[in-house]
Amino acid sequence: MTEGVCPVAYGAASYGSRIAIVSPRGTVTYEELERRVAVAAARLREAGCAEGMRVGLHLPTGEAYIVLLLALLRIRCVACPVSTRLPEQGIAAALDLIACRVLISDDVRLHGCLEGVRILSPEAVVNGEPGAGYSSAGLDFDQPATIISTSGSTGRPKAALHTWGNHYFNALGSNANIPVEPGHRWLLSLPLYHVGGLGIVSRCLLAGATIAIPVRGEAFTQSIASLGITHVSMVTTQLMRLLREGQTDQLTGLSAILLGGSAFSPALLEDAYAMGLPIHTSYGLTEMTSQVTTTPPGADLDALRTSGSCLPYRELRISEDGEILVRGRTRFLGYVEREHLHQPFDAEGWYHTGDLGTLDERGNLVVSGRQDNMFISGGENIQPEEIEWHLGQLTGVEQAVVVPVPDAEFGFRPVAFVRSYNAGEEIDYRAALESVLPRFKVPYAIFPLEDEQAGERMKVDRRALAARAATLTGRA
Repeated sequence: MTEGVCPVAYGAASYGSRIAIVSPRGTVTYEELERRVAVAAARLREAGCAEGMRVGLHLPTGEAYIVLLLALLRIRCVACPVSTRLPEQGIAAALDLIACRVLISDDVRLHGCLEGVRILSPEAVVNGEPGAGYSSAGLDFDQPATIISTSGSTGRPKAALHTWGNHYFNALGSNANIPVEPGHRWLLSLPLYHVGGLGIVSRCLLAGATIAIPVRGEAFTQSIASLGITHVSMVTTQLMRLLREGQTDQLTGLSAILLGGSAFSPALLEDAYAMGLPIHTSYGLTEMTSQVTTTPPGADLDALRTSGSCLPYRELRISEDGEILVRGRTRFLGYVEREHLHQPFDAEGWYHTGDLGTLDERGNLVVSGRQDNMFISGGENIQPEEIEWHLGQLTGVEQAVVVPVPDAEFGFRPVAFVRSYNAGEEIDYRAALESVLPRFKVPYAIFPLEDEQAGERMKVDRRALAARAATLTGRA
């Protein structure tokens, strides 16, 4: 597929009756997807959606969501997915940040509470007769396509503007590393308001593969079995739970398991590798339209302990102070703030990620933490990820997060939150850490990490945990 070609029209011409989407509602072929996108594009035009207009999407994951995304791309609008986890006030703030005045949603709570925002019904847009179709005039790689909110794990979320070319080249580079072809089915296990979820859609469309939509609330392994999944994306916590609960029969038949979102537990990698699971460790970020580095198929255990090497259409280097810098065809246009676009790039076009890392002798990236997570305790620099790594080495530890709390004598002290699958077993974490870390890096206190604090998010909210740690230690 080349510039100027709509991916849906290309899919209809190239893959025809092959399945583009499978869901609890049935299957949609590439030809049928083209028809539905054409109808939705026409309806959007009739509703006044014009080129360059920002249109919000607040919907549960499903066929309609995918159709609307592709229809907005076809008529050159900018699709702005909004998290369904946000309360009404949060939705209003997210739309105001990007000056979005049109929202497609079936949430009746939003009617009347979003001032100045026109709400369209998704059913009214996606339903129609074939004669109402709208043909694409072609797409340009540099046309603005989406605005995606960053995770906001270290502060206020930002709105990242991506082009169609960003999504295209991200998918192309990923597919060159993890093969995807007609007949393959990639589980849409990540939300479409996350860049990782959009990546699944793009990779499948470019390869003629199938986007598989699971039943809401269905167990991960059940979806893999019922939908005939070959490829999955998941965070390390999800994989650890599946291994811990012995639910691995369905995983062994997969072609690829793409891991992302957080640091990789050494014990988890060793267990997965010993089972022969087709895992790929990776490093990515919203600003690069998801994956930047990924390990290849069949990577050995040493490689899997890294985040892999740079994929095609991306560039990566480490600055003198150890920061990871990135650029390339997948780099976003900048951050949107109402009508303004802030482009946080240096003179050579590098985006400074704020992540710290090194390259090993094979060119694989080893991520060591974030610059803005580091704090000073008694004059000593503390990188929380180092302590978290050592906690992750201890038997039974599923996840660990270390945050600073104010201290009158030392400035800050580390406090850890730990989630363990040996809940009934008492483990002296501090004593175990004292054998491998200097005392100033041993957490002052350790508390349980509850599911509602971490959940299935791609990144833990460190600010919220730091506030909780201050309260629990009486230092708020």
